[in-house]
Amino acid sequence: MGFDDKAHNKAEELGGKAKEALGRSNDDPDLEAEGKRDQMSAGLKQAGEKVKDALHDVKDAFKKHD
Repeated sequence: MGFDDKAHNKAEELGGKAKEALGRSNDDPDLEAEGKRDQMSAGLKQAGEKVKDALHDVKDAFKKHD
């Protein structure tokens, strides 16, 4: 996983947390829900990138044993 992807996903997660908090403090359930969706989206992207990293590590491990 590239550093750019990690940074982008983390920024999306933090932005979602900020939206959620702002929505909660302003009694705006739509903004709060949007923030939660942003966090969920970022989390799924991060999980997908971790799976790709793990598969890459397995592939590298097999190359070393050839």
